[in-house]
Amino acid sequence: MTNRTEQLEAFDRLLTIMDELRDQCPWDQKQTMDTLRHLTIEETYELGDAILDKNLPEVKNELGDLLLHIVFYAKIGSETNDFDIADVINNICKKLIHRHPHIYSDVKVKDEAEVKQNWENLKLKEGKSSVLEGVPKSLPALVKASRIQEKVAGVGFDWEHSNQVWEKVEEEIEELKIEIDNKNQDAIEDEFGDVLFSLINYARFLDINPENALERTNKKFIKRFQYLEAKAKSLQKSLSEMTLAEMDVYWDQAKKQ
Repeated sequence: MTNRTEQLEAFDRLLTIMDELRDQCPWDQKQTMDTLRHLTIEETYELGDAILDKNLPEVKNELGDLLLHIVFYAKIGSETNDFDIADVINNICKKLIHRHPHIYSDVKVKDEAEVKQNWENLKLKEGKSSVLEGVPKSLPALVKASRIQEKVAGVGFDWEHSNQVWEKVEEEIEELKIEIDNKNQDAIEDEFGDVLFSLINYARFLDINPENALERTNKKFIKRFQYLEAKAKSLQKSLSEMTLAEMDVYWDQAKKQ
């Protein structure tokens, strides 16, 4: 592993390369924060995929791509004299010190829950009118629901026991069934959302990340379906030519793989 001096030298090298690219490369010269935004989101998802796959070499690569974007935004900010990379780093250092008084001051905490609660209370003191202001509007709905629930729980708005949360899940499912029977499409969608929201909340009590859990199921389904496709191909059939009974045989085989 590298030492601190080597780490600083590597970061300085990246800053130098960014300066050179912005000065000499036509593509890099053309980029703005707006044009980089969707690329940054894509890189973040690629990092997420690598983490879920436990592919550490790829995690390293994707972290580099994401770090490049951070340096790129800071470079653009410096060109308009709004901020540079030092401002970015100093700002996060200041924030971390302020929000960790149990480390940098005389505040005492007994567990992780108190740390989270202090964090949210400090953010309110910084001028935020709601603990939910920190939840990005553009987050995917499942991730947003999870973050909303974490945020409000951090200030004490939470269930006391997991069985209460499961009872809420069952209650929401019953309400969904009623609206399905009533064939009220708008109400069905509303109640279906409530079921998902309550299940996501229950995942928190099980110490499960719902996004990770769903993506795990996605990957599992893809792997099994592709096994089914391969079997159909080996039989010189298309899936549409196979009966459901035939498909079930190979699906069960895929589950045993």
